[in-house]
Amino acid sequence: MSELAALQSAAFGVPADRHVEVTRTLPGPDGTRMPHSLLTEIAAYGRFPRKGSPYCRKAAKEGVVSSAWTPMVSRLTRELGRPVRILKVLGLRSDEGADRKQRPAFRTVQANSARIVDEWLPVKNWTTDAVKEWHAGAPVPYCWTYDSVPGAGDWLGSSRCSCSLCVFASRRDLLLTIGRRPRLADLYAEVEQARGDSFRPDWRITDLIRHATRCGAPDPGVVCPDDGPEFTALQEQVRQTLKREPRKKPELARHTGRALCDGCTAHT
Repeated sequence: MSELAALQSAAFGVPADRHVEVTRTLPGPDGTRMPHSLLTEIAAYGRFPRKGSPYCRKAAKEGVVSSAWTPMVSRLTRELGRPVRILKVLGLRSDEGADRKQRPAFRTVQANSARIVDEWLPVKNWTTDAVKEWHAGAPVPYCWTYDSVPGAGDWLGSSRCSCSLCVFASRRDLLLTIGRRPRLADLYAEVEQARGDSFRPDWRITDLIRHATRCGAPDPGVVCPDDGPEFTALQEQVRQTLKREPRKKPELARHTGRALCDGCTAHT
């Protein structure tokens, strides 16, 4: 995603020195900072995000960006002698959920002596078809996961691009990701089995993996090997976290599960 953001910034004329990449970090084994992933947070918390407690959203996304503004605001406030004006632009659309539909297209989200932050949703009322039509001639690329294979331009991949394995994703998107990133799916299964909490109230990731293997899943088009140092570091970080006690007791799903297909039930 950082590569995609860089390409989009360049297409819109943002100078390279103004493009800032931010991520949550934590101390690594050798004392240096290393990325802190959502899956590590899930392992530490002991529960997967739920509709009533989607802790994966603001703190892991908007909050990370907002914290990166602080040193810039401190410098510019001294130079300007007034609060720094920040325009936060998000690509949220009403069609993506009831909470996003209720969110105003423009609002001031923070105002104090140091900063005034306005939030703008320029495509709030765009339909999915309008987004696809715009991209047909747009100067910026979209994420390859939306296509059946990278560069196909057919929009036959993921219906929504969020975390690779999102607890709020559709069944098809989850099965597609399991095919595209099998090692990541297995790591999610490790967390699920170690903590006891199900990936979703209605589906366990282990059952989704079994369904994808035995009953069929969308053609992944491409399989990411996840054999680089980044995935190795993630795997080690997650496994080290699982050795410690979770912050919360697991909230086991109380549902009996939905049928994934004839004769294939999520869990009972």
